[in-house]
Amino acid sequence: MEWLIPVSIIISTIIIMEVLSWAMHKYLFHGPLWFIHKTHHQQRHGFFELNDIFSFGFGALALWLLYSGHQNLNYKFWIGAGISIYGIIYFIFHDWFIHNRLKAFKSENKYLKGIRRAHKIHHKTTEKDGSEEFGLLVASKKYFK
Repeated sequence: MEWLIPVSIIISTIIIMEVLSWAMHKYLFHGPLWFIHKTHHQQRHGFFELNDIFSFGFGALALWLLYSGHQNLNYKFWIGAGISIYGIIYFIFHDWFIHNRLKAFKSENKYLKGIRRAHKIHHKTTEKDGSEEFGLLVASKKYFK
């Protein structure tokens, strides 16, 4: 039963990261931080884009939390682990599967196809306003039909 609290913290952190990422994406990235995020809505010239700074920021926070809590494996360590796992999920879903930053992989999975559809709708506009679907792992039901 020692594993119950760490696993609960990790799962809770992943859920909180999805909600927080959705809110930050909608209200900050498509708001006052658009000057950075717009590079993600434009054609990429090279492997990196200015928008990647957000991933590096979350990565730095996760590393700091992991380091801060590593000696006695307190809650900071497990929150850092949850953020790290969310980051891995983000890389696989968003950068690899949706945006093909590595060699693309295809899937006929209904959930993955729905997430890809929703994200493509998000990128239909290259402007600050007018985008829909700001989440990574959750999207409207209409994209799963």
